[in-house]
Amino acid sequence: MDHPTSRRGALKCLGAGATTLFVLSGGVLTPMSLAQAAAKAGTASPLFVQISDTHIGFNKEANPDVDATLLRAIALVNALPARPAIALHTGDMTHLSKAAEFDHAAGLLSGLKVGEMHTTPGEHDVTDGVGTEYFARFGAASNNRGYYSFDHDGVHFVALVNVMHFKPGGLGAFGDDQLAWLKDDLAGRSASQPLVLFAHMPMWTIYEPWGWGTGDSDQVMALVRRFGSVTVLNGHIHQIVSKVEGNVNFHTARSTAYPQPAAGDGPGPGPLKVAPDLLAGRLGVTTVTRIPLALSDYTLV
Repeated sequence: MDHPTSRRGALKCLGAGATTLFVLSGGVLTPMSLAQAAAKAGTASPLFVQISDTHIGFNKEANPDVDATLLRAIALVNALPARPAIALHTGDMTHLSKAAEFDHAAGLLSGLKVGEMHTTPGEHDVTDGVGTEYFARFGAASNNRGYYSFDHDGVHFVALVNVMHFKPGGLGAFGDDQLAWLKDDLAGRSASQPLVLFAHMPMWTIYEPWGWGTGDSDQVMALVRRFGSVTVLNGHIHQIVSKVEGNVNFHTARSTAYPQPAAGDGPGPGPLKVAPDLLAGRLGVTTVTRIPLALSDYTLV
């Protein structure tokens, strides 16, 4: 297998991306691949990257070395010509919510050269039902609720949690308390302020038989539709799916750990074993020295 011999060569290998870079230009958030970012250095200010579904602790056939693929993604982010201000991790940082898995994941992710890291839990991070280990490490920003907001460079970011009531095969849910909090958080904000929402499970129904959606997401959308630029980021399904509804742009992210089947393809969701030489491409990390920029206005993890 060929190996890139320069920083630019390495960036070109991330055409589909293990992470997603977002830039702010003219008040509008635009996602692009890391290869595009390298080619357009200086044309827009890097704002944040998204990493999702690292599943530290997983070691089955679908990918027996998830540490290595995460480290590849981190190296490619760190090779960007300009440092992103923020990294968003959209859940399933660990595979089984074990303390040792969280500690190991935190150690690996500490190698990211970004300004600050923000997280939201996935269902694999709260397997005990209350997220003891997750909140012990990442609960301070939200007073152990999981949902919180912050502003950066004129953009309002909102971390949401839709996995605390998760049941295998069932849709995610935000719940009344979180929805009431969100209504208050957005009240009085200018509709011209760019808005980024991020949670683990998709905030629209991609495939209900597999639970790929959030049952009460329509209430969230009712609150954000007045904003002129809304970006909704999720993980969970380990593949790129996008949708645009008016001013709301929905994106799901690839995993850095293992792929999952396309919706309805096979008996159900779960780790998808592919040929070893195809795995890197399904994660978006590859050493092939070409530029597969198949997407123009978005490329997601």
